[in-house]
Amino acid sequence: MATIQAAILGFGTVGQGIYQILNEKKDQLKESLGLDIDIKAILIRDKTKSRMAAPDVLFTDNFDEIEAIPDLQIVFEAIVGEDPAYDYLCKAIQKGCHVITANKVMFSKHGLELQELANRQGVHVGYEATTAGGVPIISTLKNILLVNQVQRIQGILNGTSNYILTQMRVQESSFQDALEEAKLLGYAEADPFNDISGQDAFRKLMILSNLAFGKQPKWDDVSIEGIGDITLEQVLGAAREGLRFRHVAEIVEKVDGSLHASVGPRLVGPEHPLYAIEGVNNAIALETDYMGTLTLVGPGAGKLPTASAMVKDYAEIIGKRTQILVTI
Repeated sequence: MATIQAAILGFGTVGQGIYQILNEKKDQLKESLGLDIDIKAILIRDKTKSRMAAPDVLFTDNFDEIEAIPDLQIVFEAIVGEDPAYDYLCKAIQKGCHVITANKVMFSKHGLELQELANRQGVHVGYEATTAGGVPIISTLKNILLVNQVQRIQGILNGTSNYILTQMRVQESSFQDALEEAKLLGYAEADPFNDISGQDAFRKLMILSNLAFGKQPKWDDVSIEGIGDITLEQVLGAAREGLRFRHVAEIVEKVDGSLHASVGPRLVGPEHPLYAIEGVNNAIALETDYMGTLTLVGPGAGKLPTASAMVKDYAEIIGKRTQILVTI
């Protein structure tokens, strides 16, 4: 049986999740795809750091060693930040590799460029994990766009903010107490700025904009507001009136083709598709011309939901390749 040669860039939470799922589902993937997969190398920053074992895998801090792997076909990228992730993926694509990324910061800025480069090289870019973790919004949106036109996207795209707002209402916690609890539970980073400021949701919204509308609004024109100024009194007062605070990322296409986008707190009532979304869950409501409004809900982050989205991208990419070979 033929074997796919693969590499993982980054071996933090998500990178380890990819390795874990590929090993646990190895036989299932082999049966469904007709191909085995072999993780040949993992790119890391610190070779002295203690980490989970990966027998017979090269651990390296030099990307040149990744590039030098003969017949490398798949690169999973789970690095934090724009650089050097973008450069690495460009090099992998130019080498003829399919690439799969979870890097929303990098992909929100360079996604269209990477996809254009991949088209020229005859390879694929998988990016389901960049937006809403384990919620299959990218593949769903691609399918919808085959017939429907998307007119508006509204979403809870950051689980940390949603958890904080939920705890403030349900447990009557202060903003700071809810944030500290989110940190203890691993829902928030040590530095939660990107989550609570709206920057994380903004990046994800721009990725959805590229897919749904083929373009983005000017970033400077997008209003971005966090949740840090929302008080417990405001949350409880809204609840008494049957309303809930949600941190909503929204983009709509105007009649003239221009895009209007915003990220910020919003009060919603029971009729709103995001009203019932609680805790760390993400949700995306898509308003379309033929299907009406479709809402997807699920875990927005975490080791295994994000990693599973990347492995699903792998299965789809290799599945397409296998179908082409069978057809030929």
